[in-house]
Amino acid sequence: MTSIEHNLQQVRERIAAAAARCGRAPEEITLLAVSKTKPASAVAEAINAGQRAFGENYVQEGVEKVAELAAHPDLQWHFIGPLQSNKSRLVAENFAWCHTVDRQRIAQRLNDQRPASLPPLNVLIQVNISDENSKSGIMLEALPELAQHIAALPHLRLRGLMAIPAPETEYARQLAVCEKMAAAFHALQQDYPDVDTLSLGMSDDMDAAIAAGSTMVRIGTAVFGARDYARPSQQ
Repeated sequence: MTSIEHNLQQVRERIAAAAARCGRAPEEITLLAVSKTKPASAVAEAINAGQRAFGENYVQEGVEKVAELAAHPDLQWHFIGPLQSNKSRLVAENFAWCHTVDRQRIAQRLNDQRPASLPPLNVLIQVNISDENSKSGIMLEALPELAQHIAALPHLRLRGLMAIPAPETEYARQLAVCEKMAAAFHALQQDYPDVDTLSLGMSDDMDAAIAAGSTMVRIGTAVFGARDYARPSQQ
């Protein structure tokens, strides 16, 4: 068993345990393996271990991996990093999901640049749930207007919400923030029947996110090992 295969097994066991503690089925929670700064060979190891959903933070790096691993058509590529307007076409043309839509202009560009030959781009609205100046995302009060705009675009499919809560060491505080996100997610579901995805939870707050109702956790280091940020990466 390779180290990545072993790591994936451990993460899946942790997801299953967290789900069991709150009476959920582990199948309700998608593991998104965050492969940023990692070579395509590491992703290939994860593919061999049964992983199919991968998250990339840097557009150019992600596009290169999508091309390099094109022999695996069943892979699901998610863009999860901040998206600059000048890179929107690459995301629209190469990814199946974008987690970080936080303004109408980006949504419109992704819609207009999505090739007609591809299914609609699955979109999550990023919410700045902890109200951090350094984080992307919209405030909760702006959510209905942006959701309405995205839902009307023919080449996008609004699937739900994403958030990166501020780091908290206490479980109770993690849970409180995650439950706030879950409430917004459930409210959105009332208006949009396609909404089924709450991308919430990373290595440090995954248990609280799953308890609150997350349907997708984004795990990087615990799967692929420590990242080498000295390795050149292009936005």
